[in-house]
Amino acid sequence: MKKSYNKWFLTKVKKAIKDHDMLAPGDRVALGLSGGKDSGTLLYIMHLLRRYSHWEFELVPITLDLGWEADLTPLENYCTSLGYQLHVEPTQIGKIVFEYRQEKNPCSLCANLRRGALHNAALALGCNKVALGHHLDDAIETFFLNLIYAGKIGAFPPKIFLDKTKLTLIRPMVYLPQETVISLARAENIPIIHNPCPANGHTKRQEMKELVACVQMKYPDIKSKFLSAFGNVEIDNLWQN
Repeated sequence: MKKSYNKWFLTKVKKAIKDHDMLAPGDRVALGLSGGKDSGTLLYIMHLLRRYSHWEFELVPITLDLGWEADLTPLENYCTSLGYQLHVEPTQIGKIVFEYRQEKNPCSLCANLRRGALHNAALALGCNKVALGHHLDDAIETFFLNLIYAGKIGAFPPKIFLDKTKLTLIRPMVYLPQETVISLARAENIPIIHNPCPANGHTKRQEMKELVACVQMKYPDIKSKFLSAFGNVEIDNLWQN
């Protein structure tokens, strides 16, 4: 492992895992691998943690075939190169969302269906935890989505126990800004599969990405401020009914 990596990103990942008690001995962790840079980077990071940290856990990469007939060979080869077998879960989510339901705002339904399929696959493979590749920018964008479109204050938790499935969801990269994830993906030549979704690049989340970028131009340290604020919530100063 490159010595500089520890300070570059692993220190923040380890802190997130420790702060939120994400891993325990004997965990079997399903990792949702979408084909994007974020989940691919998470697989690489979790692989490093298995090799060079004190945490002892199993790692099970899972990707959902949404029915787009995408070539998953790069993902399969990437997993093999790290010593893992990729589990491909076939679904018809793409057709359900865009052909059968013809959703005008498809992202919510698609997310729910993908979440359910991933959790079912994780349970079938004997996993007790699911790791997702969300990073700090995702949390900030979710905050603005909730504020602007739902009129509420909130993001998503780094770790949450799901009562319905008894799975624990973890987000080990939640302290990392998007810039770090992009740099690592490039440095390690992590394969990226083009997202064929018709809504790709035209979502409300894309609007929030652009909003965060605009705010960051005026306030360059806004992301670090958000990271601090997420863990420094003063409930008494918020209006409560």
